Amino acid sequence: METIEDLKKTIRSTGEIGSVVRTMKALAAVNIRQYTQAVHSLARYNRAVELALKAALRNRPGLSVGARKAPREAMGAVVFGSDMGMAGQLNERVIEHAFSEMERLRPGAGDTMLVAVGHRAANRLEDAGLALEQVFPVPGGVEGITPAVQDLLDVIQQWNTRKNITAVVLFYARPRGQSSFTPTTVELLPLDRRWLDRVREEPWPTKALPMLGMDWEPLFSSLVSEYLFAGLFRAFADSAASENASRLASMQGAEKNIDQKLADLNAKYHQRRQMTITEELLDIVSGFEALKKGK
Repeated sequence: METIEDLKKTIRSTGEIGSVVRTMKALAAVNIRQYTQAVHSLARYNRAVELALKAALRNRPGLSVGARKAPREAMGAVVFGSDMGMAGQLNERVIEHAFSEMERLRPGAGDTMLVAVGHRAANRLEDAGLALEQVFPVPGGVEGITPAVQDLLDVIQQWNTRKNITAVVLFYARPRGQSSFTPTTVELLPLDRRWLDRVREEPWPTKALPMLGMDWEPLFSSLVSEYLFAGLFRAFADSAASENASRLASMQGAEKNIDQKLADLNAKYHQRRQMTITEELLDIVSGFEALKKGK
């Protein structure tokens, strides 16, 4: 049977765990806000890239870009997961989604060059028997996303130049509300012809028509690079926001369980303390009665 001192120690340690959980919950909420703000800022950046592409495509009505339904002999895939624990089912759900989507997107015998972001996701992919070409750590904050994007762009460039891979797909979690997420697929390359057509046909927002100040080929190539940068940046930011949303949900559940546990322990402690007081009173009364009989 637990003594009162044992219960005191258990209550103290449970309270300390609760304090850690509340701290992690607050950090997750702050991180969600930072990554969400980064995505909102990226929307304005992406709009500027679309306008620049529209200016470049104005005089190219016959420009043809490879459609996504064209046969692919090989495909590059990037799976975004987590490095840290207590992120709920994020890695499992994203990887399960990636398996399903790769079967749908990849032709029968086509090869898939696979890159993982996050060591926990990488471990699960390797446990499933998949070979990884490279593993990148999850950036520690918003400021670490840009260097990570540059590293991934280098990998995509190598896929294209050395292995003639023109199809690149991203699998990651997109946040939904403050404490949930949805696995999603983004076909980064080849460019979406319908999207380019929409950009080209959209009316120019001002009366001042744009003028190109450099040759068309390097300009279009630079704008495509900016488009790829924006797509990868959003994947990193959305994945990190989803990880923190999943962690926030886990911490909320843990906090609820800890509060219930503390309530049960405190009730048990007060009951045990009352029993001890009662036993002491009974001992005093018994001793008093024994003294009276002795006299």
